[in-house]
Amino acid sequence: MKIQTTKPFDEDYHALPQDIKQRANKQFALLLANPRYPSLRLKRMVGHPEIWEGSITRKYRFTFQIAGDTYILRRIGEHERTLRKP
Repeated sequence: MKIQTTKPFDEDYHALPQDIKQRANKQFALLLANPRYPSLRLKRMVGHPEIWEGSITRKYRFTFQIAGDTYILRRIGEHERTLRKP
């Protein structure tokens, strides 16, 4: 698998605090290595079955889609904001 980002994701990521960016990068490495890793807490989004959500921290989430062998990262940010517009 590989990772691709969207423009909204890139904009969201740029605005994150540095410590959250570092934690996100670790989580993305885990996603590539083992998507079943417990701290990712991956699940399909209610109302958006083609979109998944994963955890960065208790407060921060990311959303993505799977297209073939690619994880397409859609959004990243605080839980409520990110999940309102996945």
